[in-house]
Amino acid sequence: MDIGNLLGFSLEQALGPTAIIYCLAAIGLNVHFGYTGLLNFGQAGFMLVAGYSVGGAVTIFSSSLWIGLVVGLLLCVVLALLLGIPTLRLRADYLAIVTIAAAEIIRQTIGAASFSSTFGGQDGITDFIGGFRAANPYTERVDLGLVQWSAYDAWVMTVGWSLVAVCCLLIWLLMRSPWGRVLKSIREDEDAVRSLGKNVYSFKMQALVIGGVIGGLAGVMTSLRSAAVGPSFFATDVTFFAYTALLIGGAARVLGPVAGAIIFWFLINFLGSFFSQATRSELIPTWIMDSQQASLMRFIITGLGLMLLMIYRPQGIFGDRRELALDAR
Repeated sequence: MDIGNLLGFSLEQALGPTAIIYCLAAIGLNVHFGYTGLLNFGQAGFMLVAGYSVGGAVTIFSSSLWIGLVVGLLLCVVLALLLGIPTLRLRADYLAIVTIAAAEIIRQTIGAASFSSTFGGQDGITDFIGGFRAANPYTERVDLGLVQWSAYDAWVMTVGWSLVAVCCLLIWLLMRSPWGRVLKSIREDEDAVRSLGKNVYSFKMQALVIGGVIGGLAGVMTSLRSAAVGPSFFATDVTFFAYTALLIGGAARVLGPVAGAIIFWFLINFLGSFFSQATRSELIPTWIMDSQQASLMRFIITGLGLMLLMIYRPQGIFGDRRELALDAR
């Protein structure tokens, strides 16, 4: 077993396009859950709407990626309004139920055979990133010694990490403004905020919209990373992985989702490659574990690690325990 190659591969993935997607999704959830106390279990729905808008703008309407991007983010705003209007005046668990159901309804509808002529069914949409690929300034593979990426992956990473930086700066500015302080107050005790004359419903809606739009950017990066977009890209586990990244890094911390996404995706790939190589080289005998079982060990160990983290450090690695005072009403 080559530990050097194993570490290099894991680091490539931890900084690569997929980690960026989970990072952006987790930043959006940080606005919802970390700062406002909203339980959004349908972040994958916002990602799907924006991702399909980018692909559909080119393949269906023969437009540009820029138009698809704008339309996708606007549709994320509309989706947030549709989800928030009937639920944000109620308890937090109603929002959780509605968002996870809505995300799955949208995904199953998009992938239905009835719309296969438009959205490609389960195969999705392809061949829409020609303009983005043509703008790639990298002409050859990027080699940094221990890690290396293809020219296209490097271009996606450049755009993706730039978006992450812009979103983090935006969140940093917002949460240090009076608006951000109201959000934190709503998370801790919304009745007290309401007694001061603040429109709690309006602030929650604004937070839901902003977090949903950032989640939409994660969907755009999903479509650019894969040069395709399909229903399977936005399954429910995408939202749960984003929550895992958020909890590892620490909620209500600007850079918590960034650190959490890098650590989470590094561990997933390192453990997956380690157990795969260990079973192939018979370092782990087949009577203990076969190759199929080895592929599941990364999730088992990561899950156990997350459980221990929530027991002994529930605020996450970089979080603050005082930020956990969530009001679930």
